[in-house]
Amino acid sequence: MKNASPTTSAAGRRRFGITELLQYIGPGLLVTVGFIDPGNWASNMAAGSLFGYKLLWVVTLSTIMLIFLQHNAAHLGIATGLCLSEAATIHLPAAVSRLILGSAVLASVSTALAEILGGAIALNMLFKLPIKIGAIITTALVLWMLFSNSYNRLEKLIIGFVSLIGISFIFELAMVRIDWSTALHSWIVPVLPDGSIMIIMSVLGAVVMPHNLFLHSEIIQSRQWNLEDSTTIKRQLKYEFLDTLFSMGVGWAINSAMILVAAATFFSRSVEVTQLQQAQEMMTPLLGQAASVVFALGLLFAGIASSATAGIAGGSIFAGIYGKPYDAASLQSRIGVSITLIGAVVIIFFVEKPFQGLILSQVLLSVQLPFTVFLQIYLTSSANVMGPYKNSAADSMILWLLAAIVSALNVLLLVDYLKQ
Repeated sequence: MKNASPTTSAAGRRRFGITELLQYIGPGLLVTVGFIDPGNWASNMAAGSLFGYKLLWVVTLSTIMLIFLQHNAAHLGIATGLCLSEAATIHLPAAVSRLILGSAVLASVSTALAEILGGAIALNMLFKLPIKIGAIITTALVLWMLFSNSYNRLEKLIIGFVSLIGISFIFELAMVRIDWSTALHSWIVPVLPDGSIMIIMSVLGAVVMPHNLFLHSEIIQSRQWNLEDSTTIKRQLKYEFLDTLFSMGVGWAINSAMILVAAATFFSRSVEVTQLQQAQEMMTPLLGQAASVVFALGLLFAGIASSATAGIAGGSIFAGIYGKPYDAASLQSRIGVSITLIGAVVIIFFVEKPFQGLILSQVLLSVQLPFTVFLQIYLTSSANVMGPYKNSAADSMILWLLAAIVSALNVLLLVDYLKQ
């Protein structure tokens, strides 16, 4: 990715403080979009409507896992100046890297499938547009955003979408009565209600997504000032961690708000919600027209923003196969973006029911995720790749454990979906 910040030695010697920290906030929020995408909305609505506040701890656990893995992906980008795709191309045998990265492009298409469907479902809620027409409109808008805006403007736009999603749930929370003492207990004390295992697995298993790991290693480089200065790199790593911590905290708050709203609105009335359209339709008689409209608008913002980040990830992976960074003006990046988004729309046209499309996307992600996670940790644990910034023994142990847990959850999800 072309750097958006100065790369001069003077920039490398600048004094780091609050101003620089605020300038560094941004890449993590783009990654957070994948943590609050339409798939997460569906899982959280189901968790809250079926089990009330009891599964809030899953959001806390999943956020902690995400912080470790996303920080590690960004660590690679800062220390090497390479995204995950470029590093794989350089440091792995060609046959191996092409196989893994080719599957990662397909995973980005799969991700975009769910994100575009989310936007289309929101347009259906708001304007009664057919899903396929809504998918075309969502894709066209996202392609325009990616091809006509610089990274800096796009980042600000997506951060704006994240802010609007957060505001929409503040509005929703203001309209319901929350038992905050119970919620606080549920955030930190794990419980396993009868019949909750699959919901828990879906929330945890969908948190770490292959495209987000590629995405973070790429877009974090928009903040690099001077790769040759080890002092600057170390400080960048600290600021990146704060950006990741803050951004994942925002994701934790929004995901928690989804469960809180579902628990207060639906669980309290013994209403089970299994689809997003159902949740929106039921909000009207329970909370009023304004609440259902705000819900649909929030979903639309989530669908558009997450489709954009899926497109960037696809462009980054495809460009990395050719040893190049993501650049919206380059042919390789544009081909990758187009394959990701247009490929997703084509699949949507062959899927009869939106819910089937969401299942298909989760199956493909479940198959590919272990390859990306283990690739990342292999690269970041290598002195040949990372030099003095390779993972410590303790970091490697934690990351391999998390990778095994996340991969096992996704394999179990895959098996469950195939049984349906």
